[in-house]
Amino acid sequence: MLSDIAIVGLAVMGENLALNIESRGYAVSVYNRTASRTKEFIEGRGAGKRITACYSLEELAASLKKPRRVMLMIKAGQPVDDMIEALLPHLEKGDIIIDGGNSHFPDTARRTKYVESKGLYYIGTGVSGGEEGALHGPAMMPGGSPEAWTYVREIFEAICAKTPSGEPCCGWVGEGGAGHFVKMVHNGIEYGDMQLICEAYHLMRDRLGMTNDEMRDAFDEYNRGELDSYLISITRDILGFRDPEGKQPIDYILDTAGQKGTGKWTVIDALDEGIPLTLIAEAVFARCLSALKEERVAASKLLPKKPVPVVPESERKAMLDKIGKALLASKIVSYAQGFSLMRSAAKEYGWNLDLGAIALMWRGGCIIRSVFLGRIKEAYDADPALPNLMVAPWFAEKLSECESAWREVVADAVTSGIPVPAFSSALAYYDGYRSERLPANLLQAQRDYFGAHTYERVDRPRGEFFHTHWF
Repeated sequence: MLSDIAIVGLAVMGENLALNIESRGYAVSVYNRTASRTKEFIEGRGAGKRITACYSLEELAASLKKPRRVMLMIKAGQPVDDMIEALLPHLEKGDIIIDGGNSHFPDTARRTKYVESKGLYYIGTGVSGGEEGALHGPAMMPGGSPEAWTYVREIFEAICAKTPSGEPCCGWVGEGGAGHFVKMVHNGIEYGDMQLICEAYHLMRDRLGMTNDEMRDAFDEYNRGELDSYLISITRDILGFRDPEGKQPIDYILDTAGQKGTGKWTVIDALDEGIPLTLIAEAVFARCLSALKEERVAASKLLPKKPVPVVPESERKAMLDKIGKALLASKIVSYAQGFSLMRSAAKEYGWNLDLGAIALMWRGGCIIRSVFLGRIKEAYDADPALPNLMVAPWFAEKLSECESAWREVVADAVTSGIPVPAFSSALAYYDGYRSERLPANLLQAQRDYFGAHTYERVDRPRGEFFHTHWF
């Protein structure tokens, strides 16, 4: 029996994806560079299933129906290029190579052109949801060779997550590197969401003096309203978790955060596009700052600060409500920035990105899944040319409702000495975006003074430039 698709790479994501595909009624071939890993899988979790173990790429190619569909679940970067080169001699015109890793979108665009030049098709697809999503249903964002979509659509829609109404969290994104670009932005928004939640936790812990169990209850309450999301729910679970000894791991985890690079890529591309992705940039830098643990410990002794005053318990509930509103407003800004970046990239690279459909893809399976995304889909369905999510009616109303509390939270944090870079940068972006007049006129005068960079005038049509001899 020939297999419907192959998975190359049997780390946890590859394993789980293979099991997911097989559970939907498809036959799967698997291959891992280390043969012992393939043997371990086929004799363990893959035993008794319609999964064929292959110990060479030649054997893998021979095991597949045509056109062959080979999905790579391997480390991004050079390993992907090396595997493509290794596969090509065993594949034929019309076969499809799929990269399901976290590849950088320019690499995917380059690989699409290269593989197409060999007569084959290429897909770079974002796969979000982690190990659990891979096994039970991830969000998927495929892009690359449009002709290939016909041959993978049925499988992708079968294995992906579904919205509450049953719609698949997967859809064709666009040509070239579009799929991996959208996944990159997804991850950037994920960085922002996580940092915002951490800042709320910091305020609860140090300013409100709450215990882990009390914070668990607070996040549980948030999760029952407009902040209902996967990341809020796992934060609740983390704060309530106890190990076999009755200890709470959150209290002894070292405060240094790691990152794999997708957040950094998002910020770099935003700089290239000229899109102010301030909140997500602060989230990336917050992780960088956390990594300076030894420097921070030393600085805490050389640059001491006063103890954070704890809010009286009688005022706690009101403050928690304000933190929730600040969290919601800042979350709106994070998504507004991310979707603005996608809108700009669509123009830059000639992609026809359906932003409403992308929001739908993220409704289930992925790390940033939330009820909130339904509102984003409605906003872009109502106005596909929406310049910024913040000006859509529902979002504009929510920002207005939350503004006072948002300001109070940021001001209180600053006064208390608690760093809230994501909350505060989100507020600054909101204030800047809605300012009819910013002080950039002075900045441009400075540029003209020292570099003769010229400037436009408020009393003349846009596009006319002037220079003043300042000295």
